[in-house]
Amino acid sequence: MRNARIRADGSGYYHCISRVIERRPIFDVRAKEKFRHIIRMLAAFCDIQVLTYAIMDTHWHLLVHVPERKDVPDDELIRRLAILYEPHVVTAFARQLKDYRDQGFHQAAETLKAQYTYRMYDVSEFMKTLKQRFSQWYNKGNSRSGPLWEQRFKSILVEGSEHAIWTMAAYIDLNPVRAGIVADPKDYRYCGYGEAMGGSKAAMAGLAMVVRAVGIDEPWWRLRDEYRKHLFVEGARKRHGCAAFSGAQTEEVLQANGRLPAGSVLLCRVRYFSDGLALGSREFIEGVFARYREQFGLRRVTGARPMRYADWGGLCTLRDLRLAPVSSSP
Repeated sequence: MRNARIRADGSGYYHCISRVIERRPIFDVRAKEKFRHIIRMLAAFCDIQVLTYAIMDTHWHLLVHVPERKDVPDDELIRRLAILYEPHVVTAFARQLKDYRDQGFHQAAETLKAQYTYRMYDVSEFMKTLKQRFSQWYNKGNSRSGPLWEQRFKSILVEGSEHAIWTMAAYIDLNPVRAGIVADPKDYRYCGYGEAMGGSKAAMAGLAMVVRAVGIDEPWWRLRDEYRKHLFVEGARKRHGCAAFSGAQTEEVLQANGRLPAGSVLLCRVRYFSDGLALGSREFIEGVFARYREQFGLRRVTGARPMRYADWGGLCTLRDLRLAPVSSSP
């Protein structure tokens, strides 16, 4: 029996990852555009904020904020349904809902609404619908059937602190740089930073949330500049389009158990960001551990496991990754 997912107590931030079955490179330009379109529609429907993302050829990453669940008024639900469903479906729903209200059958109206609202404010339902909708589109267009995804999606609970959000967002936006696709993430259309640099208001709003998390509340052009500095100076440590360390140099230092600046390691593959279960300060991780204590062995006393191989500014994870937590492979 698989363990329950690690979730926030109320609103929370999550890094979600999923891979295509057998690591097939199915995401061409058309598929990436469609996948991004579905992400935006579902985020609006579920009232989930997408901070940033990266759609690669064989997998994808999403950093999202899921607010606390709240009641959705009738008119707001009808508006959201129009984002995701055909007009005839929305019209039929609105008519049925109005009939229940007019007749005073309010419990029946709430039951009807629950057929849709259960998918809102829930990271698992958001991801389930995202993967299903894309699979249906892809399978139909490619005359195939069967599962498209390698396994159930991974989700890492991320502390809403400035350092954790700042670090995770940069790691995601640097995916195309790590993969050698581009030297500058602004040139990759299918990551949050690249989309924002292309003028997308939705992508700008997501990155604005990231930068404001570190206490900078300025107009977009100032936020844009601060995030770019973070990617290139604090994150990638790049100068004139070249990474400060080559893959071979990084690997050599890691094998010698040397410590690199966190910014340099962000150009490596860091399993803490995909397999660590939860990421944040020691206090945050201990709180998560206390809530999910029954999922861990009786001999385990504490939850926080410090991240190794770099100066991570005190960040910890819930899982201690003993096998190659950091490597130079993309």
